[in-house]
Amino acid sequence: MATTADFKNGLCFIYNADIYKIVQFQHVKPGKGPAFVRTKLKNLKNGKIIENTFNSGVNIELANVERRPYSFLYNDEMGFHFMHQESFEQISIEESLIESADLLKEGQYVEITVDADSETPMSVDLPPFVDLKVTYTEPGLRGDTSSATATKPATVETGAKIQVPLFVNQDEIIRIDTRERKYYERVR
Repeated sequence: MATTADFKNGLCFIYNADIYKIVQFQHVKPGKGPAFVRTKLKNLKNGKIIENTFNSGVNIELANVERRPYSFLYNDEMGFHFMHQESFEQISIEESLIESADLLKEGQYVEITVDADSETPMSVDLPPFVDLKVTYTEPGLRGDTSSATATKPATVETGAKIQVPLFVNQDEIIRIDTRERKYYERVR
């Protein structure tokens, strides 16, 4: 058993007879009344995100899950295919279990969360940042801004569309934050 004091991003626990992963949490200690923890939880079976508030100190039951290293091979009509880094075992996973699947590049390392009791893959976690080549974007023109953060659409090598600053050109490599699906920086 664990308590709300053990909360951290990525922690998996059993709540309402399902396995949930903490996406975000915040300890709140109001001036009046007891402390509580505000959370965003992702259901690992159906992918839905819910918000919930726990009283501080409440006991939770940890889920028996493992995070295993895999590399992405390819995708086809059967799903997305991954290979375990140590055993070289290959598995196929449906797209609904992968957040930001269009940012996956062949050979990229990912972590797959597996229910250790039933050996069922539950979610695929991309690394926080990926480096991808811009395959198409319109040229940015000087003086084409109406605000300080002017952006334009760009297509990267995996086919994903990302908003990038005006100074990014075609064939440049950019770093993308996979958690927010946003441009982070140019890679030199």
